[in-house]
Amino acid sequence: MPSSPPLTIQERVIAIRDTLPPSVRLIAVSKYMPADLIRQAYTAGVRDFGESRVQEAVHKMTELKDLQDITWHLIGHLQSNKAKLAIQHFDWIHSVDSLPLAQRLERLVLSSSHQSSPQLCLQVKILPDPTKFGWSIADLKTDLSALQACSSLQWRGLMTILPRGLTEKKALDTFQKTRQLASDLTQEAQGLGTLSELSMGMSNDYPLAVQSGATMIRLGQCIFGDRPK
Repeated sequence: MPSSPPLTIQERVIAIRDTLPPSVRLIAVSKYMPADLIRQAYTAGVRDFGESRVQEAVHKMTELKDLQDITWHLIGHLQSNKAKLAIQHFDWIHSVDSLPLAQRLERLVLSSSHQSSPQLCLQVKILPDPTKFGWSIADLKTDLSALQACSSLQWRGLMTILPRGLTEKKALDTFQKTRQLASDLTQEAQGLGTLSELSMGMSNDYPLAVQSGATMIRLGQCIFGDRPK
């Protein structure tokens, strides 16, 4: 029998949304994807797009400037020398992963008379993972006072990426610990505000993240299919 044709982007988006509660924001991870595919996802109703490389994203923003209600999320590691460009163009930065980066963003916001802070998430590593950026729980607790001193920044929550190869039980436990950490930090570090946003869950594990309280999920392959060669 002939195989069924692959699902369109619109069909994939509809199928994903049918599984999500209204409280969960669907971020289409559009890194490496051309502008025409982003337009297809936009036509399917997606308004949040996640990029990993600042300059690549800025080029796409120019191509898609007619789509004025897109919210752009930076989800990849942010180098300090790209920070100024990032705060000028992104609505959200999920990947604030070190104290020096946070302090760099604070200085940039303070030095600009018209530049406000994007919405920010602290990137955390609940489990040790040398392949990921972000704070361990212990290191984050050490840096809390200094982070609270960055009073011009708009902290909104935590972002995490799971290590590869976790069992379903371990993945669920790690997501739940991220949610608990956000709650603990809201109580312990009131200068950061209410850390109510949880950016966690990707194409291979987002149902577990949603079950654990994710408010934003970052899906690439589920929406766009495999990356272009």
